[in-house]
Amino acid sequence: MKIKVLVVDDSALMRGLLSQMINMAPDMEVVGAASDAQIAREMIKALNPDVLTLDVQMPKMDGLEFLERLMRLRPMPVVMVSSFTEAGSDTTLKALELGAIDFIGKPRADGGRSMESYAEDLVEKIRAAKGARLRRSMTTPSSTSVLGAVASSMQARPGLAASGKIIFVGASTGGTEAIKEFLMGIPVDCPPILIVQHMPDSFTASFARRLDGLCAPRVIEAQGNEKIESGTVYIAPGHSHLQIRRGNAGYVTELLASAPVNRHRPSVDVLFDSATALVGRKAIGVILTGMGKDGAQGLLRLRQAGATTFGQDEASCVVYGMPREAFLIGAVEEQCPLDEMARRVLSAVGMK
Repeated sequence: MKIKVLVVDDSALMRGLLSQMINMAPDMEVVGAASDAQIAREMIKALNPDVLTLDVQMPKMDGLEFLERLMRLRPMPVVMVSSFTEAGSDTTLKALELGAIDFIGKPRADGGRSMESYAEDLVEKIRAAKGARLRRSMTTPSSTSVLGAVASSMQARPGLAASGKIIFVGASTGGTEAIKEFLMGIPVDCPPILIVQHMPDSFTASFARRLDGLCAPRVIEAQGNEKIESGTVYIAPGHSHLQIRRGNAGYVTELLASAPVNRHRPSVDVLFDSATALVGRKAIGVILTGMGKDGAQGLLRLRQAGATTFGQDEASCVVYGMPREAFLIGAVEEQCPLDEMARRVLSAVGMK
């Protein structure tokens, strides 16, 4: 049975191009193409698609408003198709908050990648969306966010926490919301946290700013050579691998523009391997929801070096890909639901 896809975009050229790419996949079929939300709504009723690709900016009703209504009235897997701009990244992050599974930029002739590569990425995301677990929107304040707001008024201690522990996190599809939920349970004086989330470089700065406004610890996009300090979360930029190295007075961040690993830059494996080499048993490794296997081998090497390792369980993952791969090879010491992850990690670093 082919995956039935509905393409929603106000541009006839874009509708045609996306449809052509999707129809080339042997396991997919575009059952309709809509130019606005009203037409899309009627097509959803008539065609019952499995996955929707949705433009962010549309006439009559924009993609966000349509998505919010859709996820409330007729939840289904949605892949956002967005321009890679700063304004577009903020909007797309909001869409992921509302329940979209994933996003992809619009294909561009001058985008530095081939149309074949773009098409491969597009169909892979649609395939993952079809098998993804839908979740409810997390836009309402929770007790952890209130706690975070109170804790953010406190001052974090400089340098490393007394335990000397450092937390390393990797995620992909579904990870933006999983990372947010994880960090909203983390106090202001936490050990340093380094995170790789598979994301284009035009999105990571917006992602870090969004988290910084919600979470108790300071959250920044790593620029390289920052001192690793407690109370700070370092997000890998979308254009470079993030790793840790020794500086003159402790650890610092390091960015590498080397080749992709597991088809990704930044790669979770690169981050985890630097943790294995330098931090060893003082590291805490965490692998969250995501498509593929990036981070699985790195997490295994971390565990073999004496680190404590955690994996998100299947029931709470949007896509149980990376955590599954890590679990199957014995890289995960403890598997737990997302809503318990912060507490378990804090316990492992001696913070109850």
